[in-house]
Amino acid sequence: MSQWNEQGNNPEIDRLVVVSNRLPIALTKGREGEWHVQLGSGGLVTALTPILRDRGGLWIGWPGTLEEVDPDELAAMAGKDTGYALKPVTLTAEEINEYYFGFSNEILWPLFHSLQSRCNFDPAYWATYQAVNRKFAQVIAENARATDYIWVHDYHLMLVAKELRAIGVKCKVGFFLHIPFPPRDLFTILPWRSHILEALLEYDLVGFQTMRDRNNFIHYVEGSIKGLHVDTRKQVCTIATPQRQTKVGAFPIGIDFKEFARQAANKSISERAKQLHDAAADRQVILGVDRLDYSKGIPERLRSFRNALERFDELRGKVALVQIVAPSREDVSEYQVLKAEIEGLVGEISGKFSQVGWTPIRYMFRNLERDEVLAYYRAADIALVTPLRDGMNLVAKEYCAANRDNDGVLILSEFAGAATQLRAGALLVNPHDIEGVANAIYQAYSMSPSERQSRMRRLRQSVAKRDIFWWVNFFLWAATTHSLDGPWPTGQSRPSR
Repeated sequence: MSQWNEQGNNPEIDRLVVVSNRLPIALTKGREGEWHVQLGSGGLVTALTPILRDRGGLWIGWPGTLEEVDPDELAAMAGKDTGYALKPVTLTAEEINEYYFGFSNEILWPLFHSLQSRCNFDPAYWATYQAVNRKFAQVIAENARATDYIWVHDYHLMLVAKELRAIGVKCKVGFFLHIPFPPRDLFTILPWRSHILEALLEYDLVGFQTMRDRNNFIHYVEGSIKGLHVDTRKQVCTIATPQRQTKVGAFPIGIDFKEFARQAANKSISERAKQLHDAAADRQVILGVDRLDYSKGIPERLRSFRNALERFDELRGKVALVQIVAPSREDVSEYQVLKAEIEGLVGEISGKFSQVGWTPIRYMFRNLERDEVLAYYRAADIALVTPLRDGMNLVAKEYCAANRDNDGVLILSEFAGAATQLRAGALLVNPHDIEGVANAIYQAYSMSPSERQSRMRRLRQSVAKRDIFWWVNFFLWAATTHSLDGPWPTGQSRPSR
């Protein structure tokens, strides 16, 4: 039976090897040709660092530059700060173009987000995707020990376990998909679906964000392998084939709740939030924070806001939408079209509804520092999080963590993975239902203070309970436990379905 310590470390894991498309660092080159390293600060890095550091772990990934980086130099630059080793995977410009921008983001990303009309099924992408996954596997094989646990992350690297088995690596290997897994009829569109299915079943554990994603995968497996039936009543179940057994589970990812709440309480952020709210006078601030991507549903959101202003006179002059869009893939024509559409809608709505002293939308197209985002989270009366499809959507959880006053309303797409966990406190909407989202905006605006506080307390409790550390513990427990019916790690509550 697996036993856990307070940090979530498991003695059955001698060393953890994390594999992702990118290393948890950003590399830049100085004027004299010297490398500068900036460490990542995301939730995944925060949660995994103690385990990697305490057990001398290893993180493998592309360093984010096309120039070759000496592994020893990289280790010397970053190792003293991270406390664990980094191993770069060198990729060429062609590989980045066809494996990352091509297969990963022109095929898998739109298909897995149920936007199949945006897919570009170029056979050259598939060949390069296989080659790059093989390259990652080779770096792992050169650095892994027999007692390591290898944890591979996301859709860029679904073939890694198969490539590892092909070269004789017998370590336990787990995989976590951060984006949704599509229903059977959509996954069937993928020309290389059988190869990817076979590759995923080479992992010892495959994790998904939600039970819906997990069940989509299981239903496809059951329909593809004759005579196979999987007991889906458990949170983590086992798929047994003649070749091997693969555990499959739903592991909803969280955030570092305590850190977000702590930072949001910072004096400077509190003062900035007050300034933002005071600037809105007696208006309620509605906030949208997104990366520029068609899966985020930003045009649909703007149309819903326009519909709310058209149908509910009380909202005019009394609400202001702050829409923050972080630049992404600006050199891709499809994203340029999306940006133009968003800006056109912003201009149209502002032109139609603006009054003296009131502009309905404040639009920002830029990257904001975390302190700025936290200030907007604190200032916002309503968060409008309406992706067309999302694996989880951590903006929704970050907004709740930052809302220390328990005085905010979360409007959340039912197609975000977070909806399963947050449905008790959020207003769930269909982002395609323009009038439905508009109704939710009006409901949030009109909500009594007592209901707002009650809902936000429930949301914050849920996000705090299932934070990023809970997620890591849950996945590694499932990876190493010998009985899926056994006790949950000490101090943790077993997740419900």
